[in-house]
Amino acid sequence: MELGFVGLGKMGMNMVTRLRRDQHRVVVYDRSNDLIKQAEGYGCVSSSSLADLVGKLSAPRAVWIMVPSGVPTEETVHAVAALLQPGDIIVDGGNTRFHDDVRRAAVLKTKGIHYVDAGTSGGIWGLKVGYCLMVGGDDAAVKRLAPTFKSLAPENGWAHVGAVGAGHYVKMVHNGIEYSMMQGYAEGFELMSKSEYKLDLARIADLWMHGSVVRSWLLELASGALKEDQKLEKLKGYVQDSGEGRWMIADAIEKDVPVPTLTAALFTRFRSRQEESFAEKMLAALRNAFGGHSVRR
Repeated sequence: MELGFVGLGKMGMNMVTRLRRDQHRVVVYDRSNDLIKQAEGYGCVSSSSLADLVGKLSAPRAVWIMVPSGVPTEETVHAVAALLQPGDIIVDGGNTRFHDDVRRAAVLKTKGIHYVDAGTSGGIWGLKVGYCLMVGGDDAAVKRLAPTFKSLAPENGWAHVGAVGAGHYVKMVHNGIEYSMMQGYAEGFELMSKSEYKLDLARIADLWMHGSVVRSWLLELASGALKEDQKLEKLKGYVQDSGEGRWMIADAIEKDVPVPTLTAALFTRFRSRQEESFAEKMLAALRNAFGGHSVRR
């Protein structure tokens, strides 16, 4: 199949590499000329602009957008759409809020352009093991793109989960669960790190990968990190979030669905970014005020 691909970051470059392994013709564009040259080395066709990329594709065209979420994705979708014709397809493979998918698809539909949202999981390991793809969109567009999904995903690793927006909605929930799983591991390993037994945390993480009910790929990654740095002394406990957890909490509030585990995990990430918490200062002040408890100045 032939595909235009915009965005050659860590995931994008690995994705076009997998596509080329299955001999898809991939026309690429990125703001970085060095990344374009690197993709050429994998057999991709380079382009100097979005217009050049579209011009090198045969109708009906399909353009996959893999750029940072928010404004970059919004601007790129509109810029590409202005160059396409009825019957063409835009695929958003980034981390987009599903409401934005629905809005964009409605606008593009008036122009006869199909919109497909592909929630993509796999991170930097996707090149080797493949990407789990959660796809939303109309049946005809998804069917046309099926060969690319098959190349990108491991066996049974992609599914058409519903109408436009469904792909990113399922990916949002997926990431919320991921937050919660990571928080559970983090708390358990912290407790063990302070045990009087002087436990070998890397060995325990590896042990749990064999028959334990808590085994997972995340635990496998934890084992690797602990083998490299048992006390994680090379890291700062500063944890970002990419937005999906916030969106999932907002959706849960709208639907009156309790998600206390995810909420706690997200708020813990917020706390990790504070060098000193005003709330904890307030707690110390109140304990001192009502009980005369000691404080540290």
